[in-house]
Amino acid sequence: MDTTRNILSVSEALCHLVVLMLTLGQGVRSMPVPTDVPVCTASETAQYRLTFTGKWTQAAFPKQYPVYRPPAQWSNIIGVTHSSDYHIWQRNEFASNGVREFAEKGEAWTLMKEVEAAGERIQSVYGILSAPAVVGGTGQTCTEFEVFARHSYLSFIVRIVPSPDWFVGVDSFDLCDGDHWKENVSLELFPYDAGTDSGFTFSSPNFETIPQDRITQITSSFPSHPANSFFYPRLKHLPPIAKITLTKIKKTNQIITLPVEPTQSNQLPTGNEIEDKLINTPLDCEVSVWSPWGLCKGKCGDSGVQHRTRYILMHPANNGAACPLLEEERKCFPDNCL
Repeated sequence: MDTTRNILSVSEALCHLVVLMLTLGQGVRSMPVPTDVPVCTASETAQYRLTFTGKWTQAAFPKQYPVYRPPAQWSNIIGVTHSSDYHIWQRNEFASNGVREFAEKGEAWTLMKEVEAAGERIQSVYGILSAPAVVGGTGQTCTEFEVFARHSYLSFIVRIVPSPDWFVGVDSFDLCDGDHWKENVSLELFPYDAGTDSGFTFSSPNFETIPQDRITQITSSFPSHPANSFFYPRLKHLPPIAKITLTKIKKTNQIITLPVEPTQSNQLPTGNEIEDKLINTPLDCEVSVWSPWGLCKGKCGDSGVQHRTRYILMHPANNGAACPLLEEERKCFPDNCL
């Protein structure tokens, strides 16, 4: 029920904002262009197809991989085309309230209002784009969008579900290359922490970060805590958890087209998708600390034996290091002999 309500609220917000963006797009005034960024001089608009591909498999990310309540999946894509003076989110900067609500709950209304305000205030936003959620860690979803010289940048965000406040996305990717548009682009995506919730695992309960932290990229060693779902100390880098491809297509008269239905992971993979599924991230066994030594068992005057134990926190997977011994003994001499 909550998921359905979220999808409806996202759809209502998008419909409202599409109308606004179409209105704004007809009356965009020229504004000063920062001198420290490349200037796009392409004379024609360009239309692109964005394809999002989830690569979040249990083989690639075996630690605490969510299999139910809810299983691994991706939210709707929320994105904008814009000028260089706008950011929907930025690494090492604080997340807005809209990004916070989307990263934590998948609710897009506040984020859409922020985009709307930016379009009205500084006319830095040209249009919005969206694509349906991917119900599974793998699978695809697509949409189409248009850019032009004044607004040649693409940004978007996709929530990792379930997670405390984690997402993937792109910040201000310029599709223009001087006087022409890039034909094909492929980008690998890695997880980010919005800095608003301090949970360590995919299914952590809400734990607000006070004070709010900045947006940071999650790596195999950061946050440096063994409880973190992405903590793989044996890896130098995490494998990509998703990717996008941007393909320039024949221009149409539409600014925004309805997104196609997502394809799910039960379809037969081809080409690079087969190679992606071969990624197997080793997961080492994790054990608890040793318990205190137990009582010394033996006859008075003779040496005895005492034991201590530990238990498995995480079973190994994908040829990770095997678990060490879980019980240890040593010689001792009984106390309190009469």
